[in-house]
Amino acid sequence: MIHLENTYQSSPNYDSSFLSKESLRSCFEKIQAEKENGVSGYYHLPFQENSDIFTYLREYHCFLDNLKNLVIIGIGGSSLGTKAIDALLSHQHNRRRLKLRFLEHTDPIVINKELQRIKWEETLFIVISKSGLTIETTSLFKYVLKHFNLLDSKRKNHLLTISDEDSPLFHWSKEQKIQNFTIKPNIGGRFSVLSTAGLLPLGILGYNLQSLLKGAQNMSRYFFKNPTNEILKKAAFLAHCETNYPINVLFSYSSVFRHFNAWYVQLWGESLGKLDYTGQKRGLTPIALIGSIDQHSFLQLIMQGPQNKSVTFLSVEKFSQKPLYIPNIKLKGLESTDFVNGTSFNKLLQLQCISTKESIIAENVPTDSITLDLLCEESVGELIFYYELLTSCVGALLQIDTYNQPGVEFGKKILREKFTHI
Repeated sequence: MIHLENTYQSSPNYDSSFLSKESLRSCFEKIQAEKENGVSGYYHLPFQENSDIFTYLREYHCFLDNLKNLVIIGIGGSSLGTKAIDALLSHQHNRRRLKLRFLEHTDPIVINKELQRIKWEETLFIVISKSGLTIETTSLFKYVLKHFNLLDSKRKNHLLTISDEDSPLFHWSKEQKIQNFTIKPNIGGRFSVLSTAGLLPLGILGYNLQSLLKGAQNMSRYFFKNPTNEILKKAAFLAHCETNYPINVLFSYSSVFRHFNAWYVQLWGESLGKLDYTGQKRGLTPIALIGSIDQHSFLQLIMQGPQNKSVTFLSVEKFSQKPLYIPNIKLKGLESTDFVNGTSFNKLLQLQCISTKESIIAENVPTDSITLDLLCEESVGELIFYYELLTSCVGALLQIDTYNQPGVEFGKKILREKFTHI
């Protein structure tokens, strides 16, 4: 279960009029319409049966049990969500002792380093590309195919693809008799972690997919049963104060959130940096920090730099591992640090989060808090769906198309043109 709290009313730019029931209901109805009209299919993912995934996990369990490596070949939305959830949950006992690797960068140093560590007979390669034409993914895929001779009839079962149905990758897989799973075309990559693109790898790793989806269901029901919920209020504040606070800082208090932070940056940046329906450039800039590490780097800028940032604190109430305590040791000359002796590291991290938040609030920086009771599949499912819903709400209020990425496509077009002149 996650708990939400905000202090926006203490902001000097707070204006209660944009949080009226009428304005919140208007946004709520836009999101309802998106869901009902199929603008994006991610809204329905928590309630899908996913029978094809569970069938695969059951029928191939002997093969999967003998693997040592799971390699994801994909970029952006095809890899960030899976990486984020695995980092959040890898401490759990049900996580299989299977090395998860990612081929997502065309850096030759990284490619060589990763491939030298694995043997094909101990590895399942999953290629994820919705269009089937992502240059980074197809280039890496081709290299792996040749390097490990994966089209040999005895090796094909070590290869699996996930793409849109009717994509070139889908048809290639069928022709080559490669196991293929599909994603609905109206589910964008950065919103796809609760689709087959994320669930299949996470299921292979041993995570409880039903609990993950249950968490997302909880958040969906919370949102759609209450047209004045906290997600809508936060979205309304961020959109209304876009000019005053164009930067949203996610301050996550645990190193396990590092990859979640990267997922948030892609979701926020690629969804909300757009031209609106009048042609005006809109957007909110995402910045992701890790506490308490970044208290010694970026915090100074938040405290005494330009007041153009809102800050979200993300923390965990209780970690499932046995608590670790700071020894009650007194060191000569270091007596000023003895006040934390005997305290658990978890409690120290919590109090660092609270203290930093209070200091920021004292500077009139608008803040909100997301607290997870415990790091488990259900709470992570809630967190993922919370951020997806929040992104959709802000996009609706900014009057943009949240689900396209034309700016990215411009760069792809230029890249293709450059290769025609080589």
